[in-house]
Amino acid sequence: MGSGEKKSVLNLPLKIILTQEGSTFFIRQNKKLLKFKLADNVEEYGISLEEFTPATVQRLLLLDYISKIEISQPEFVSSRQETMDLTKLIVYSVLYRQYDAFIFEKILNSDVIKKWNRYNPANIIDEKTHINENFLRAVLKKNEKMIADAKAEILSPLYAFINKNDSLLPEEKNIQLLLSEKFLNNLRPFTWFIITKFQDAAEFDAILRIIRASLTEYMDKAKIAEYVALMLMELVINAENTNIRKEAKDMYKGSVDPNTVMFDPNIRKKVIAELERKHELVFVTWKLGGGSTSIGTQGKLQVTLYNKNDQSDSVREIINDKKNADLKKKSLIDFYREIPEGGEDTNLGMYYLSYLSEACEKVNVKFESMANQFRDTDLTVINLSFIF
Repeated sequence: MGSGEKKSVLNLPLKIILTQEGSTFFIRQNKKLLKFKLADNVEEYGISLEEFTPATVQRLLLLDYISKIEISQPEFVSSRQETMDLTKLIVYSVLYRQYDAFIFEKILNSDVIKKWNRYNPANIIDEKTHINENFLRAVLKKNEKMIADAKAEILSPLYAFINKNDSLLPEEKNIQLLLSEKFLNNLRPFTWFIITKFQDAAEFDAILRIIRASLTEYMDKAKIAEYVALMLMELVINAENTNIRKEAKDMYKGSVDPNTVMFDPNIRKKVIAELERKHELVFVTWKLGGGSTSIGTQGKLQVTLYNKNDQSDSVREIINDKKNADLKKKSLIDFYREIPEGGEDTNLGMYYLSYLSEACEKVNVKFESMANQFRDTDLTVINLSFIF
């Protein structure tokens, strides 16, 4: 989805769990918060959306108003693209926030700011500095051209590199150009205020070099968004097909080959309707690291897949009981290897996992995966954890 905003509207039923800041914002807007029981049996407050514009959800993410997003459906094949787009939007949002925090920290530790603080002890600039918002907007408005010129100077070498890259298609080049602009446009206003204030300083060019060099690094990190989306969809469809085959076996008492369900749209539709009636769903949760109030966690993202019967109290108890003897932990690669013969084609999952692991390692993103299975139930909980 490029920079996270390709489709104008995504049709996905979301449960959005709010941070304290997010709750405060919506309550002030007279929006009644809903109480949700999530897949992990935790009750939390938030809002629900049946459809949404990517820009709206991304704005809430960047403001640190969202702590979790959950979707639950009996099947995801029909909403494959929307689910992948949402996943990429979330990954991009985490990276925008992390880049913003990284750049702000670098600027505060730059020689320009250190020198200013040394000679202006009564007006030091640090992470606690507060500036009146109306004054800040006025300064940025007055210096629009200077900010545009600074952005152009930062982006110019990157633009040249992208345009000369013959391995990229024209559409891919355009996506990369838009993405680079998006990173800069999501830097906090205070960062641009500092840039306008010190544009004539001898060390000013050093600040622009920091922003440019770091932008290249984060552009590289953004490449893994596609792999995360593909990996998640492989896991989701694997869980979905397991449920469909099992339900088809129960419904047709062996009179229909469960594999036939995958290719007969009428039978598949009936089976999915029964899964919906029984509330036997696949759940996906995206949990974001903390924002400004949680130092060091802005760059964390955990994607969790639950394949369970939501009506089973025993399953809920198992999820919450970390010491349960029936819990069997394994790596995701072992999870794929243990899928029985005749089940899903595991090669694709292995392929995506291999590429995702390799891509994360190349760009210094910490990635861990774990599959937790419970022998006495059909419960599977899979975690994909990232630190950007």
